[in-house]
Amino acid sequence: MARSFSRHKWYEPWLYLAPVLIGLCVFTAGPVLASLFLSFTHWDVTSAPVFIGTANYSLLFASQLFWQVIGNTGYYVLLYVPCSIIVSLGLALLLNEKLRGIAFFRTVYFLPVVTSMVAAALIFGWLYNSDVGLLNFLLGKLGITGPRWLEDPHWTMPSLVILSVWKNAGYNMMIFLAGLSTVPLELHEAARLDGASPARRFFGITLPLISPVLFFVLIVTTISAFQVFEQTYVLMHGGGPGNSTLTLSFYIWQTAFQFFNMGSASAMAYILFLILGLLTLVQFWVRKRWVFTQ
Repeated sequence: MARSFSRHKWYEPWLYLAPVLIGLCVFTAGPVLASLFLSFTHWDVTSAPVFIGTANYSLLFASQLFWQVIGNTGYYVLLYVPCSIIVSLGLALLLNEKLRGIAFFRTVYFLPVVTSMVAAALIFGWLYNSDVGLLNFLLGKLGITGPRWLEDPHWTMPSLVILSVWKNAGYNMMIFLAGLSTVPLELHEAARLDGASPARRFFGITLPLISPVLFFVLIVTTISAFQVFEQTYVLMHGGGPGNSTLTLSFYIWQTAFQFFNMGSASAMAYILFLILGLLTLVQFWVRKRWVFTQ
């Protein structure tokens, strides 16, 4: 009887998993495989795809605009990732103190995370206004001539980075706070009794013990940096002056849904996938040199 029960019930787990598996195949695995096929075709949406081999990739690698887009994206990543990690870790260290009302400040610094990026970009667009913006007004009160944040190609990418750090630092801050809560207080007490300075305690105790958390934040922040889109779309209305803020994710969207070149857009999406894959592999390979594991 037990064998009959198990024989007739073997399919029940698959019935529970079926909705998830069907959704995964239809909405994730299916589009991924379809975009891989489309990257070897020319498809303008209105007609059937035409197989052209690796021509999309060849044209991209021969395009100066594509390499400018790669450079813009790399510039944004190199600016945003360290700034975001430093700011969020600094906030986490400040808010890790056992003080009255600290939960209120944690909430305040986390609020930008739940704010719409579109709303944040619109607000920062007013702050960055060269003529009537609050930021240049405050700089003028200090005797500093503010730059043309959204018109000068040298300042457009830093403007995006400032917005992104303000918007997303609270998320990493909460992760760092969770990591800091696992650091034993006894180690800090012993180091303080031995005369270690706060900086020495941070670099000798805190940082090594939260290095796995730091590694996770580094991976997640790098991936999100390569996918920057809303800031460019709303704040810069596209690529900005001289395409100075035209990033890879926005260029993929523009190529697909403005120029209707789905083949080239799919090829760029897989180039982005390969870049992220290689960077992640390098980060995992380097991890053993600086991540402390107990």
